[in-house]
Amino acid sequence: MKAWRSVLAILVFIASGAAGAADLLPDRDFRLVNPPMMVDAKNKIEVTEFFWYGCPHCFDFEPLLGAWVKKLPKDVSFRRIPTIFPNNKWQPGARLFYTLEAMGLTEKFHAKVFNAIHMDRVRLDDEKTLLEWMTKEGVDAKKFAETWNSFAVMGRVQQSKQLTAASGITGVPAVIVQGRYAALTPGNYEDLLKLLDQLIDRARAESAQPGVGKK
Repeated sequence: MKAWRSVLAILVFIASGAAGAADLLPDRDFRLVNPPMMVDAKNKIEVTEFFWYGCPHCFDFEPLLGAWVKKLPKDVSFRRIPTIFPNNKWQPGARLFYTLEAMGLTEKFHAKVFNAIHMDRVRLDDEKTLLEWMTKEGVDAKKFAETWNSFAVMGRVQQSKQLTAASGITGVPAVIVQGRYAALTPGNYEDLLKLLDQLIDRARAESAQPGVGKK
């Protein structure tokens, strides 16, 4: 009897999750990205955040997002893309992100960069100031400069421009699930994270249906 109750509880839980995902409406809860963006993750649901280090809203969102990412299920992959719009004003932030990534320093410095810009008012968009700040933080100045100017980093920066254009976003922070569903930010970031959970459920349900949601 207890076994049947356990099975029933699991079925009810799955059904309630599917119902929540089904209740989502385009242009209210999400915008369909058309054509869908290519995703990097294989056999996983990909969640992509578009951000800019200089954005105060991204700064506010980051602690909540970071805690949420740590609890994601194993079938969900998360990646960040530093946004670059056509005016290129945000290019230094993208270049910094990919330099840190190439040096294996993203986890250590991602929050530090936000704090330096928004709390300490350090102008990290100025190359000289950036190099001085990184040196003070214990990073080898020569290695950082070489990576900053590398072909690989500049290639990733160019890719960011293309991905920003493909996403169709007009501001940050913006989050897209499985390259298809751009979450429409509700009243607060806690609600946004709940919406992302529902969009993940929707993508998961589609991936279980052959030919559905696959481009």
